[in-house]
Amino acid sequence: MPKFNANLTMLYNEVDFLQRFGKAAAAGFKGVEYLFPFAYPAAQLAEELKKHKLEQVLHNLPAGNWDKGERGIAVLPDRVGEFQEGVGRAIEYAKTLGCKQLNCLVGLTPKNVAADLVHKTLVENLRFAAKALDKEGIRLLVEPLNSQDVPGFHLVHTKDALKVFDEVGHANLWLQYDIYHMQIMEGNLTRAIRDNLKRIAHLQLADNPGRNEPGTGEIHYPNLFRFIDEAGYKGWIGCEYKPAKGTDEGLGWVKPYLK
Repeated sequence: MPKFNANLTMLYNEVDFLQRFGKAAAAGFKGVEYLFPFAYPAAQLAEELKKHKLEQVLHNLPAGNWDKGERGIAVLPDRVGEFQEGVGRAIEYAKTLGCKQLNCLVGLTPKNVAADLVHKTLVENLRFAAKALDKEGIRLLVEPLNSQDVPGFHLVHTKDALKVFDEVGHANLWLQYDIYHMQIMEGNLTRAIRDNLKRIAHLQLADNPGRNEPGTGEIHYPNLFRFIDEAGYKGWIGCEYKPAKGTDEGLGWVKPYLK
């Protein structure tokens, strides 16, 4: 049976962040993820996980100034040092939180920078991160995003990410496959997941359009969940959606899987 974790950046915005751990546990979730942990001491987050018997499934590497629109810095040639420092910081958090995988949002393609330099920077940054995380037993994930919600994002297709993986040439590179983003960019979800199952370490979901919970849009999630289970996927599926109303009111779709 598929196992689902709560994305605390998107869910339970009715309460303060630290209260969301308890809310997720009360609903039956056994794992959580969120964009970034860095606004809080790692020990404080670890205490919330322990208190509510939750597994830290995932968080991202530092991604620059999020509030100003940055969506990662791995493609920026003038910020390699910052990227490397962020890898170290993320590792320290992950070790404290017991988190076994970290996601890299690569960023927006910089303007007025030669394409070959952007590409070289990305490949070298991912190689650095893959090696550093591998030493700690942590997987490095990379996630393509859709170009409608995030115009200018550097990786927008599954094949783009996998091509970069091949160039990096390190075994510790995994795909974070976001069903919502890839429905917009590619469709053909079951085929893409089937063809790349051995390289997918984490799935995320939301329905389309609207990025709300399953059952509100065009994706036939019951069939997709059955396919994912039958295909043998053993990882988590992160619930990274915007509740159409309240979080708890919109959990009917997942309750049978949380029992």
